[in-house]
Amino acid sequence: MEQLDVAVIGAGVVGLAVARAFARAGREVVILERAESFGAGVSSRNSEVLHAGLYYPTDSLRAAVCAPGRKRLYAYCAERGIAHKRCGKLLVAADAAQAERLPGIAAQAAANGAEDLRLVSAAGARRMEPALCCAAALFSPGTGIIDSHGLMLSLLADAEAAGAALAVMTPVSAIVPDGGGAVLHCGAGADAFAARANLAVNCAGLGSVPLAAGAWGKNAKRPCPRRHMAKGNYFSLAGRAPFSRLIYPLPEPGGLGVHLTLDLAGRGRFGPDVEWIDEETYTVDPARGEAFYASIRRYWPGLPDGALAPDTCGIRPKIFGPGEPTADFLVAGPETHGIPGVIHLLGIESPGLTACLALADHVAALAGSEKTATSRSVKST
Repeated sequence: MEQLDVAVIGAGVVGLAVARAFARAGREVVILERAESFGAGVSSRNSEVLHAGLYYPTDSLRAAVCAPGRKRLYAYCAERGIAHKRCGKLLVAADAAQAERLPGIAAQAAANGAEDLRLVSAAGARRMEPALCCAAALFSPGTGIIDSHGLMLSLLADAEAAGAALAVMTPVSAIVPDGGGAVLHCGAGADAFAARANLAVNCAGLGSVPLAAGAWGKNAKRPCPRRHMAKGNYFSLAGRAPFSRLIYPLPEPGGLGVHLTLDLAGRGRFGPDVEWIDEETYTVDPARGEAFYASIRRYWPGLPDGALAPDTCGIRPKIFGPGEPTADFLVAGPETHGIPGVIHLLGIESPGLTACLALADHVAALAGSEKTATSRSVKST
């Protein structure tokens, strides 16, 4: 049986950041990815927004990793030449009742480390974005957009330069506890094999909860959460958007509402909505566009008929379901699930991209505190 030091399961943006952190700390790292390439799952199907951290409870892990993660990511992008833009975001209130919520959101955001926030009147918002209609807005200048593929290329290059290896087309079907480490059942059919890792880090996105469920101790402090999939559909805008900033309505249950995001070329895209699903599917139903028109016209009345076309979609790997309280990110080490040598990252959705570097440091610190390293010492970065 092949022996591994650190096995990172999943080569999305968070998995690559985690692998980079361990490799740069002197660990021997193998990244196990089921697809043909890195970043083919959740990481390739999102808004590519760098979030300021406006809404998260201040004592949550989401809040703890968002602001420092954003600052580090801006610096990292500038250092490595990764395309990004600090374009800013307007959170818009559609009416007076929503406008009354903005000061509370601003206070929450400031407590979370968001910087230079500014409450804007309806007239002020129109001066910033003449096509916009709202009762008031909150301006977040620190929000931005990024080339997520370029980021993942850089994270992988860093990890490989530090000795990490990426194994694609290598699905992991089970994590079996084994004397302080874990045996990973990989591949399928004639290509199936097993490998033992001193430390297994489950960053498998949509597959993370099913993997965790099979490697969760009977005497764990809390039960393994259930997986819920919230599909987010996007519709693209024909022609150039009449906005220079991201435009967000106030959050809705399960998501952030149908908002306008801009890519680095200036192309406008609206979404995502929230569609709870039971099976993984990536087809956008054109009929959902009718609800998009109604939502968008609350803040952009001038949206022309026929201007939206079905675009892409993504699936959020949630650990709470419809009507349930929003769950925080769960980075579960042995103190949570009772199995040494395994760390599970569960429910890592937005702002996972923004927080990837800070999340990676959190995982590395957790591994060090649990003393899961057995073959090599973990050096400080």
